[in-house]
Amino acid sequence: MSALPQNETNVPPVSPVEAGELFLGLTTESGLLVAVSGGPDSIALLGLLADWVRTPGRPLLHAATVDHGLRPEAAQEAAAVAALCARLGVAHAILRWEGEKPARGIQAAARHARYALLAGEAKRLGGAALVTAHTLDDQAETMLMRLAHGSGPSGLVGMRARTVKDGVVLLRPLLGIPKARLVATARARGLPFVSDPSNADPRFERVRWREIMPALAEEGLTAERFGRMAERMARLEDAVRQRALAVFAVVGLPREVGEDRVRLDFSALMAEPDEIVLRVVGLALDAVAATSDRYARLERLEDCVAALRVAAKAGSALRRTLSGCMVRLGGDGVLLLEREPPRRRGVHPATS
Repeated sequence: MSALPQNETNVPPVSPVEAGELFLGLTTESGLLVAVSGGPDSIALLGLLADWVRTPGRPLLHAATVDHGLRPEAAQEAAAVAALCARLGVAHAILRWEGEKPARGIQAAARHARYALLAGEAKRLGGAALVTAHTLDDQAETMLMRLAHGSGPSGLVGMRARTVKDGVVLLRPLLGIPKARLVATARARGLPFVSDPSNADPRFERVRWREIMPALAEEGLTAERFGRMAERMARLEDAVRQRALAVFAVVGLPREVGEDRVRLDFSALMAEPDEIVLRVVGLALDAVAATSDRYARLERLEDCVAALRVAAKAGSALRRTLSGCMVRLGGDGVLLLEREPPRRRGVHPATS
């Protein structure tokens, strides 16, 4: 649920024909679970999907609303969504975030809890795909946040229209649609929606970036430009990842059955461009001890690989720790990665 856009004059709603094109990729799913917060974006998505699935042969549609219990109005808003779903003929569930809430980082915690609850509901429904109402504006804000956090090319892909997380298919069919058009869609259909006051609270990072967006747009950095950049970065990311996987398969040395470490022919890997070297070492790290700390890891990974290159050229050994792994380069040019012992985290200077 995001803040309402300031300028909505003469903004056309999403038509049924356009919605059919946007939802074309949803046809093969066995079932759909649409996340509905009660804001205009998700309410518009709900209305469009409710009409779209009426055509025979299309997936069964369910809806769910997460009550985070953070505002006194939340329960009433969830009940209003349930009433609207009943009116539209869509089965609906209210999912409550139980337990004690953190004093700090509440938005991030709420986001993780929301996804966990929705993913659990999707699985309960027999493997339904989770559909969210992320918009073009959300994509632009996400890219700005990731850029500010130090993300590399893979992060600047932004949100994908289709991903799989923890075995749940996550679909975002409205990523190319501005929020203002969804507000217009909800209003044109007479669908009631609410606005969460936290979406205008400058204490939250996304809100601060949202407030900056109009000034950036005046200089040409519009949400549409960010959206196009995300598409181009996704194209680049797919090509680079495909090459990195191919190289990883070549420079990866044989592993014993059940072996929890990875060995790479780093001397051979050195012939590849820097980005491919970074990606291959990153793939090896993930194979040993995957981490979700992508932003911080990239800078540490760059520093580590730079040191490995220097050592490899000199034919010397090097040992470091990175992302929960011991990284050891031998004088023979073989790089060994294995999970580090407890209480040893971070990147440390060479010790051998």
